[in-house]
Amino acid sequence: MRTLATFRTAARTLSFTRTAELLNYAQSSITAQMKNLEQDLGVPLFERVGNRIELTEPGRKFLDYADRMLALMEEAQGAVKGGGTEGLVRFTAAETVCSYRLPAVLSAFAKLHPHVRLQFVPMPVRDFKRQLLEGALGAAFVLEEPFSHSGLAVEWLRSEPVGIYAPPGHRLAAAGRVTALDLLGEQCLLTDSGCSYRNQFERALIAAGAHPATRLEFQSIEAIKRCVELGMGIAPLPDIAVAEERRDGRLARLAWADQPLEVATHLVWNPQHVVGASVRAFLDFCSLALRNDPELEQAGVERSGI
Repeated sequence: MRTLATFRTAARTLSFTRTAELLNYAQSSITAQMKNLEQDLGVPLFERVGNRIELTEPGRKFLDYADRMLALMEEAQGAVKGGGTEGLVRFTAAETVCSYRLPAVLSAFAKLHPHVRLQFVPMPVRDFKRQLLEGALGAAFVLEEPFSHSGLAVEWLRSEPVGIYAPPGHRLAAAGRVTALDLLGEQCLLTDSGCSYRNQFERALIAAGAHPATRLEFQSIEAIKRCVELGMGIAPLPDIAVAEERRDGRLARLAWADQPLEVATHLVWNPQHVVGASVRAFLDFCSLALRNDPELEQAGVERSGI
């Protein structure tokens, strides 16, 4: 297990020198451990590229298993010691959920389960399903239209209305009714192409023949909001992500009269994977919290924080 922990650190830092410093080993010990591990597995886990090291394809695959074995060992240690729930929970989340829904929930969970380690793993939407199926992730929080996936459990948690936002001085900000045709020729500021509410918005524009003047794509919702504030264009955004800007009068929600744009926060996990006590506790707590159940107050989550 110590060798697995060494491998995990080396795989994260991509530096045997840094790994030795972090784990308080001699660098020669790190090199020997990794060489022995590679011999046991019969494949190279690292390769040298110039003055640095990188994971090989077998190394990347083995890292997922190392994470899971170490997490299971932590959980086993907690169980035999007779203490509270222990272990590692690896999860991913869409930016909106991570920034505006999860902080209060994660804080409350950490107070309730202080010995469970939470590890957020950022990744594109297209990757989380594979990671869940392989058991490399315990949970994913996604913003989607209703969906299902073979082999995965999907729980609807809460609706997330989406609005079309513009700066307060925009020509349509005071209009009582705005349709897709009214946006003809506007510059649209959009998230990446895999985003569910972006796809809804673009379908509405295409159906109306309302072609935008230009499209600008961003990886960050925060960047989109700042650019809209500066008058660079309009943008579809989840209402929860724009609550502060609306309250301060920095952004205006257009009176969208076409088909409402709406996604939902879903909790996704792999029911076929052996779920330990830590992951089970995390799934149950987050399901309750994000549904805004009255029992939340007993769990220590204030409604104002959700």
